[in-house]
Amino acid sequence: MVTDGAASGADVSKLRELNSLSVVKAMRGQPPATVTELAARTGLSRPGTDVVVRGLVSDGWVKVVEPDGSSVGRPARRYRFNAGAGHVLGVDVGGHKILVLLADLEGKVLHSHRLPVEPEADPVARLGAVDTAITQCLAGAGMRPDQVWAVTVGVTGPVDATGRTTLFTPLPGWSSVSPAEHLSARFSCPVLVENDCKLGAVAERWQGTAQDADDIVYVLAGMRTGAGLILDGTLRRGYGGAAGEIGALKAVRWLAAPSHLENCPGIPSDVHPNDRAAWVFEHARTGDRDARTALRKYVKDLAVGAAALVLALDPQVVVLGGGYSRSADLIIDPLARELGRLCLRVPEIRASTLGADSVALGALRVALDHIDAQLFTDGMPAPLVLSS
Repeated sequence: MVTDGAASGADVSKLRELNSLSVVKAMRGQPPATVTELAARTGLSRPGTDVVVRGLVSDGWVKVVEPDGSSVGRPARRYRFNAGAGHVLGVDVGGHKILVLLADLEGKVLHSHRLPVEPEADPVARLGAVDTAITQCLAGAGMRPDQVWAVTVGVTGPVDATGRTTLFTPLPGWSSVSPAEHLSARFSCPVLVENDCKLGAVAERWQGTAQDADDIVYVLAGMRTGAGLILDGTLRRGYGGAAGEIGALKAVRWLAAPSHLENCPGIPSDVHPNDRAAWVFEHARTGDRDARTALRKYVKDLAVGAAALVLALDPQVVVLGGGYSRSADLIIDPLARELGRLCLRVPEIRASTLGADSVALGALRVALDHIDAQLFTDGMPAPLVLSS
């Protein structure tokens, strides 16, 4: 924030720009406000704030909120941040689906599109599905690519500094793919790439079950097991992007954990492989002995890796995410008991509230954070020119 004061020459332009950014920041995510209220929030004088707000209205950053007629007399004019001035895309490139979410600058999801994809799809086919899903999402919202200010792509496997998953990924051939390079042919805005577990953790802290926590271990429990870490409110990636990839250590037993469910005795042969775990959870609820045994073995293996992370990081919350979180009522209590046996202190264990949208939602948050860093970091202000 820059206070009103004497300025001359080249300083005037910079002063106006920084004051404009200060007012925009004060309006983001807030209800409509008067000039007087904005002046109090920013520390600018009321006349100076009035000049800044009028300029922001002209530039398209701010909109005037017309009175609703409920007030007596002439109400003060109110203003709100124009969240529709720009947009962000969150893309979840999964083994079985592509999910694209389009949101405004305050994170409100305006449109989504989900497209199935075969787990065995090669990179060309999977990238084609990504292109189709994005095209259909933008078309459904009536948006053009130049109206998108940032894109984040969530992928399976640790993401290195180049945006690739060179260390490991279960997606066939995907280690050679650069999603950022592929999408840069279509978008002139920044294209970011991040690991899906890490994005799941971001989403739970933003809109999910861990909004009150700054130290979070997010455990993705499903046909694949992984983890995302948030410490002191900051997503931790590690030097090479592999923070949280504790399942790579075979002694942790995460790699084999889902096999207890998938190979449970008694599953009918006509049950699709993708539905075998759901069959086990369903029958465990009815008391089926084999199903309950398979579930117990799964939880014991899941607990080994979770305990290692809890002992190393001492989080406030462990979030159970992924596809198996839909059966959290069967997992959380036995997982807590196992952690009690293995850990010095057992954090609260909560089930994800975001379901299959968590990765794409986390991608939106990362895209918005990138825009904020550009807008509100001194020396990197974005020009106050908006796409039409």
